[in-house]
Amino acid sequence: MEFKDYYKVLGVEQGADKKTISRAFRRLARESHPDVNKRKGAEDRFKEINEAYQVLGDPARRAQYDQIYEAYKSGGVHWQDLFGRPTGGRPAPGGVTFTVGGGFEDLFGRGGAPAGGFSEFFQQLFGGFGQATGQSYGTAQPRQRLEVPVEITLEEAFSGAHRRIEMPASRQCVDAKIPYGVRSGQTVRLSGAAGGADLYLKIKVSPHRLFERSDDDLTVALPITISEAALGAEIQVPTLEGAVTMRVPPETQNGRRFRLKGLGMPHARGEGRGDLYVQVNVVMPKGLSARERELFQELGEARSEDPRKGLIS
Repeated sequence: MEFKDYYKVLGVEQGADKKTISRAFRRLARESHPDVNKRKGAEDRFKEINEAYQVLGDPARRAQYDQIYEAYKSGGVHWQDLFGRPTGGRPAPGGVTFTVGGGFEDLFGRGGAPAGGFSEFFQQLFGGFGQATGQSYGTAQPRQRLEVPVEITLEEAFSGAHRRIEMPASRQCVDAKIPYGVRSGQTVRLSGAAGGADLYLKIKVSPHRLFERSDDDLTVALPITISEAALGAEIQVPTLEGAVTMRVPPETQNGRRFRLKGLGMPHARGEGRGDLYVQVNVVMPKGLSARERELFQELGEARSEDPRKGLIS
């Protein structure tokens, strides 16, 4: 049975920091995502990358994995010895004890491989089927799942947020980090956040007074004057990071949309951002003076075309 080197899967050194691991995961995940990469084997590669990140991206899981990894790299330890023999409970090198009851064959089957495959075994080992010394993987129960609704602003979804969450049916509180780029309806998982239970934050992003969101793109409606639309102008456009300048070309029609590339929401997985779409709405002046009325009348007489021509028989 082959040992899985998750550091090799992500192409990083064992001593890599969390930022390096996250950057490697995002790059490889983009390259192998089934929606992007249609080559044979891409989906399996994507699953392998995700599996590696689920372990190395979590400090507690990574610490456990590193102990097994070091023991395996030493070369003097068989894989079976890392999990004890039929007597059960023998500490593996590094001081980690994994009690498996009937031994290696009973845990993995007579074929010598984990039921469901090596990947499923690692998911069980590091994903909630017992991590404490002396637990039996054959009889452990899945972790309790707790779900808590959390509402955040669009600005918090843009930059990330922190919340102090009071656990259901208790007075215990946990500090939760909500990553940037999350959308309404998504869940953020906090593994082992409260007494070994997994906490799931059900995210709701509250409506914004200026911006509408579609996936990672934003749209803002911006009023402009009739002279700005007719003659062109440089105008200030609000973004989630402050105002930027945009050029409105002459003879801009009401409702025209302009695309400002990369000024939308950050992508939750991977680098880059969505776009910002600016829809300009021409505002007609009110309370015209006598002179303004004369000017509009002169303009109407100078441009005698009928914009409704052909629509009415």
